Amino acid sequence: MSNTETHPDVRVCEHGHQHPPTQVDTYPPKDVPLGGEDSLRVRRTLPNMSRSFVGAWCFIDHYGPEEGACMDVPPHPHTSLQTVSWLFSGEIEHRDSGGVHAMVRPGEVNLMTSGYGIAHSEVSAHSRAALHGVQLWVALPEHSADLTREFQHFVPDVDAPAPGVRARTFIGRLGDQPSPINTVTPLLGSQVILEPGATWETAVDPGFEHGVLVDTGCVDFDGVRLDNAVLGVRDAGLDHLRLHNPTDAPARLMLLGGEPFDEGIVMWWNFIGRSHDDIVRLRKEWNDAPEDRFGRVDGYRGSTARLKAPALPSDLRLKRRFRRGRET
Repeated sequence: MSNTETHPDVRVCEHGHQHPPTQVDTYPPKDVPLGGEDSLRVRRTLPNMSRSFVGAWCFIDHYGPEEGACMDVPPHPHTSLQTVSWLFSGEIEHRDSGGVHAMVRPGEVNLMTSGYGIAHSEVSAHSRAALHGVQLWVALPEHSADLTREFQHFVPDVDAPAPGVRARTFIGRLGDQPSPINTVTPLLGSQVILEPGATWETAVDPGFEHGVLVDTGCVDFDGVRLDNAVLGVRDAGLDHLRLHNPTDAPARLMLLGGEPFDEGIVMWWNFIGRSHDDIVRLRKEWNDAPEDRFGRVDGYRGSTARLKAPALPSDLRLKRRFRRGRET
């Protein structure tokens, strides 16, 4: 998915402090349109003013369900990241410059590695189901920032680790349910459904930060109440976590985790670099000679050949994001 904001806000964030692992911080979403009046709107919880990562997860968009809304994102670039697509309903057609043509369907994970550079398009398919899902980005560490383009697909089984709990782990391992999806840094990604009144306490990697994004319903994460579309995050240090559904309706959530990502990155539009000058160069390469670095996306039939990178702010230099805040 592309960040299609043409005039993104520029905010200077202060460095935060390490919190005790028993503390769950909450982050409400920001509403962002993806295109014109009839396009999909997404709820973005990461990055935000206070936090840039959960592990190496650096971007969380949550959208739908919306009847009649469409996703039509023309070819656009990515660098130095992996994109993860996960749907609850609907269907999206994916095409990329690595020659991949694939569908994104509910309960099936697609992970695309941009590395040195990739271009792709995303178009919602004609379906009676409302488009509903999440788009996640993973920052690649500097030593792997220029990986070769790659596409991975996996259909996880449904696991029932406790009464009233169903989980689909699409990245990493949760209990006895592993995923073969390859990531550069250790990560966890799982969809969890809690039946009414269900409580689940599960072992997790104490070296991981963990985040819970509530899709539907209401969930208590280690005793902290999270409503729909709110992200709750806690720092590394504990070897278990507790999830509880206090309502009389099922709750669905995304459980994300990973080893703390301690590198600084510059994330602007669809690019990740290590400096302002990196972004200037990437923007120029995409706008002036897109196929040289990013390749060609064949088969896209939209009205716009590709998205142009917006103008950079003229009065400041972009600064690196860290786990919390930015360079000062």
